[in-house]
Amino acid sequence: MNRTLSFGGMLALAFSATLNLLGQETAVQRHTMATNQLTRLAREMSARCLNEVDSLASWQGRRAELRRQLLEMLGLDPLPVRTPLKFEITGRLERAGYAIEKVVYQSLPGLYVTGSFYVPHGNPGPRPTILYVCGHSADPLGAKVHYQDRAAWFAAHGYACLILDTLEFGEVAGIHHGTHNLNLWHWLSLGYTPAGVEVWNAMRALDYLETRPEVDRQRIGMTGISGGGAITWYTAAVDERVAVAAPVCSTYTFGSQTAHWLASGQCDCIYYHNTYGWDFPVVAALIAPRPLMMISGQKDTIFPPDGYHEVYRRAKRVYDLYAGGDSDRIRELDADVGHSDPPLFLREARQWMRRWLKDDPTPLVDEPEGASELVDARALACLERLPADAVNYRVQHTFTATARLSPAGTRREWGERRAALLGQLGEKVFRWFPNEPVPFETMVFRNSGGYMPRYADYREGSFQSEPGVRIRAQLLIPKRGAAGAPLLIYVKRPGDSIYAMDMDELLPLLDRFTVLILNPRFTELAPGAAEYADLERTAVWLGRTIAAMQVWDVRRAIEWAVRDQRLSPSAISIYGKGDLGIVGLYAAVMDDRVGEVVLNDPPGSHWQRPALLNVLRVTDIGEVAAALAPRRFSSLTKLPETYDFAREIYALHDASDEFGMAGSLPEALKVWRYP
Repeated sequence: MNRTLSFGGMLALAFSATLNLLGQETAVQRHTMATNQLTRLAREMSARCLNEVDSLASWQGRRAELRRQLLEMLGLDPLPVRTPLKFEITGRLERAGYAIEKVVYQSLPGLYVTGSFYVPHGNPGPRPTILYVCGHSADPLGAKVHYQDRAAWFAAHGYACLILDTLEFGEVAGIHHGTHNLNLWHWLSLGYTPAGVEVWNAMRALDYLETRPEVDRQRIGMTGISGGGAITWYTAAVDERVAVAAPVCSTYTFGSQTAHWLASGQCDCIYYHNTYGWDFPVVAALIAPRPLMMISGQKDTIFPPDGYHEVYRRAKRVYDLYAGGDSDRIRELDADVGHSDPPLFLREARQWMRRWLKDDPTPLVDEPEGASELVDARALACLERLPADAVNYRVQHTFTATARLSPAGTRREWGERRAALLGQLGEKVFRWFPNEPVPFETMVFRNSGGYMPRYADYREGSFQSEPGVRIRAQLLIPKRGAAGAPLLIYVKRPGDSIYAMDMDELLPLLDRFTVLILNPRFTELAPGAAEYADLERTAVWLGRTIAAMQVWDVRRAIEWAVRDQRLSPSAISIYGKGDLGIVGLYAAVMDDRVGEVVLNDPPGSHWQRPALLNVLRVTDIGEVAAALAPRRFSSLTKLPETYDFAREIYALHDASDEFGMAGSLPEALKVWRYP
């Protein structure tokens, strides 16, 4: 018997025609796919790092921009103003052969740095100097007490040595483990990492050393272990006043870190925010051709051998280009130890400094470490009381410059700002968005849809958002057919409904709208705190965040509905609650086909959520809402005052009626407009 199919029936056939015969996926499988993609992308990024460098000229042509990018990814582009250091020597301890000066300076107004300056007795003229940066070894009076034997050795052997406390374990302590254990995910939106503060503190220390008559400005070496090793890496890469570097137990590739899933356990200062998508060997290459010794432990569980060996191999190619052959200015040393600084490592770092700062290759003889010469923490302390004007406790709020909203006097001025805004978002926040076409590879599931088929033709399946990442989609098509029906994309967050098929708030729409219920990645199975930290921090290694990936998923859903499912909606609207509403807002701003966004309980600022890398350097949610104008913007809850800017821009477009509150989703969408 011949039967004429409705548009909905033809759509169902089209949907089924793209069926992947491998079988139905599960939420767990999709979650795993999205997780595994991060590992794969990091591995691929590491595998191509520096591959394009085939000559010294090609490297030198890129070097300045790569240095600038690293500064930016540390939160240091532009560099802060070099304000007066207000350097003080608050005390002096005399030891056999050298003196210890207790030093305090302000790398920025109110940003206090404490440390010890070891000055050998005798000739006051310029001498080789070491800047030693501490690792994260806790002491209320500063980490320097635990590393003083390093500075004491250098002073006893004719070097001046300045040893610095860290931001976290300094005498004026600041927050360090913001994303590691405090859930301060807005640090990502700020583009803030404490590594930037530590590098700036070290650069200002170099400023001070250049003023001391005991210091030979051309012969300054830098070393440290763990967090101190990381800051050695970054400071040497961006500041050529570091003549020799010997970072200890701090070397990695993102591919290695991801393969071992180490993100959640690392200190915040270990990583830069990888906006530009290049790997750690570039940091090593930026130090070339200055002497660099990489010291690592074979049993180091947070900096495994596969990572540090790869950094050496790739960086040495650049060193060899400078040397015109096999360079002796880069060396790798490891031993059968863990995350530690045993006598072998201390001796080899000292030998490296001796060779390159004193031009003396004579092997060092093992010496006792002189534990009896160590000074207790109270004697080394620089401050008798905490300074009242210290900003260390809140430097994370101000260290990176945030965007300021400027009122637009005319539509033309706003149009220019809007175009610039979209460009900056593409450059700094969503730079990683794929450029190559990705097939949807739609898969249909065999789920019945519960009672939904009583209201609409129900289809459930998934499509590919990025290669190897699949997104769940539930499509409800009016029984009268999809032709011309408006499309609502409901962007679900974890836990939006207790019962999987609970559709109460959507029921008034189902006979008039085609509804696409979308689960962007990481929304079907809500990750716990530890897994979230792993996923979010790993994503940042790839220049993205979880929310940014979800923005891409929504953009793909629009394209999937129109191209793959061949819908021709008379209008497209996006609806989301909380963070996911903002995800939908960004997707809408970047796609003119979306005519309306409906939010429910939206955050007022990225200082709260969701985290988008660098976004607060570019804009904030209120301005992004303004960028939707004059398309319709509705909220089902009272908007924070930060949205007043958007209200003003809508008024500038004579579209005030398109911006405001609605009592419910059906009212926001004005369902009565559709028969």
